[in-house]
Amino acid sequence: MRIYVTSVFVDDQEKALRFYTEVLGFVTKHDVPLGGGARWLTVVSPEAPDGTELLLEPSGHRAVGPYKAALVEDGIPATSFAVDDVRAEYDRLRALGVRFTQEPADMGPVMTAVLDDTCGNLIQIMHTK
Repeated sequence: MRIYVTSVFVDDQEKALRFYTEVLGFVTKHDVPLGGGARWLTVVSPEAPDGTELLLEPSGHRAVGPYKAALVEDGIPATSFAVDDVRAEYDRLRALGVRFTQEPADMGPVMTAVLDDTCGNLIQIMHTK
């Protein structure tokens, strides 16, 4: 068994697509209209175009808003992405105007930082030392 698709709920799919591709550097894998303005919209790492897809899922369900708000309020990331060097990625993203809620931090065997994806989520970046 393998993970094929995972998702983050986003407030605005178009805004999320711009952030996840133009800022974070992912590439669009699927963009399929579903009706009512929603899309099956996935992105992948350019380093693994056939790897796990991240679905930029609309936040329309009534449970999503309170769920996302509670995670953000408690500082809990919705997901985590691996990078080669957290400090270098932190510097690159800060230069692009990305807001971080946690600066790079040594967490024992890993280094982490947490950013705001502008679509209602906190996202952790990490690398293993």
